Amino acid sequence: MPTTRDYYEILGVERTSDGEEIKRSYRRLAMKFHPDRNPGDEEAEGKFKECAEAYEVLSDDQKKTIYDQYGHEGLRGRGATAGHDFNRMNVEDIFSMFNDIFGGQGQAQARGRGGGRQRQARGYDLETEVVITLNDVLTGCERDVEFTRMDVCQTCTGTGAKPGTTPETCGTCGGQGAVVQSGLGGMFRMQSVCPSCQGTGQTVKDKCAECRGKGRTPKTRSLEVKLPAGIREGQAVRVAGEGEPPQQAASPDGSGARGDLHVVVRVEENEIFQREGDHLLMELPISYTQAVLGAHLEIPTLDEEASIIIPKGTQHGELFRVKSAGLPNLRSGRRGDLVAVAKIEVPKKLSTKQEKILRELAEEEGETGGLLPEAQGFWGKIKDAIGANK
Repeated sequence: MPTTRDYYEILGVERTSDGEEIKRSYRRLAMKFHPDRNPGDEEAEGKFKECAEAYEVLSDDQKKTIYDQYGHEGLRGRGATAGHDFNRMNVEDIFSMFNDIFGGQGQAQARGRGGGRQRQARGYDLETEVVITLNDVLTGCERDVEFTRMDVCQTCTGTGAKPGTTPETCGTCGGQGAVVQSGLGGMFRMQSVCPSCQGTGQTVKDKCAECRGKGRTPKTRSLEVKLPAGIREGQAVRVAGEGEPPQQAASPDGSGARGDLHVVVRVEENEIFQREGDHLLMELPISYTQAVLGAHLEIPTLDEEASIIIPKGTQHGELFRVKSAGLPNLRSGRRGDLVAVAKIEVPKKLSTKQEKILRELAEEEGETGGLLPEAQGFWGKIKDAIGANK
């Protein structure tokens, strides 16, 4: 069944995001939820399919335009496909994606009219999260993140073999790390990762006791990450080269062949402000007398207090805007506004004096009960309608 969730929300991008941003987000999520990385995890498989469906629409300019205007119903009404069709993707992009998903083990090569292309082995990308506040979003900040990654085994330097021994050439692929598959009557040939050596081209007979032949061991790493001002919930900062090394590292430290680390931002809810893009919203409690008589108030912002004037006769729900008191735009740095929504609070308890004054006011207002002319007209219509039905 196609999803009914918002496609932009699924991929964690804004409606103004360009094709490259959408593609990067999709590939990151596809790597995270791919079934081969999450065997037996039905939830991860469902999210993988959901991301693929969203990308199928948002990566197609025509479908994206329809979706932006009419939503899911617009796509169904025009017979648009909901599933992701890999046949429509660029061949090089397919290989690039699978190279990322499987950690760069082996080489993918297509042979047809355009010849072939080989890609360097690359390690897995990793993902971690960091929690920040709206004040951090305002100014930008640096955060220490700690994560665990599979790193090159220091005992066997990544070979997986017991010290003093060496790996042997794989008998299935002859050391190539890949096996050839043919299709369409031999017109199309593609190399896939060797199932015996998992793309390394070698097999280990005497395994290293430290890593048990895997060539890698878990290692906890800490580093400082800079988060730019204006960053939004769900966006990620990429730290190049802080992911895992490939299965067979080019060097003991895995330099030049590691994947990346994606630091996903989560923004804490604020007790006063609610974020809406680059703008901030807040409720502004005012009393009945302030609404009627007007007032001069100081209200909080993320920087310092701001002065606003409440005019006489302010109604519940009226908006007051403080220019450039919102959050900075991630690209331009220009700040949004702070919008305060008037909320008239009615006291639940009154002193004897307060009650006396209000009763005098009610008597002064007489039969109208203090209603405005517009409200009087509305209630008059209600009374006429009730009387007509008697």
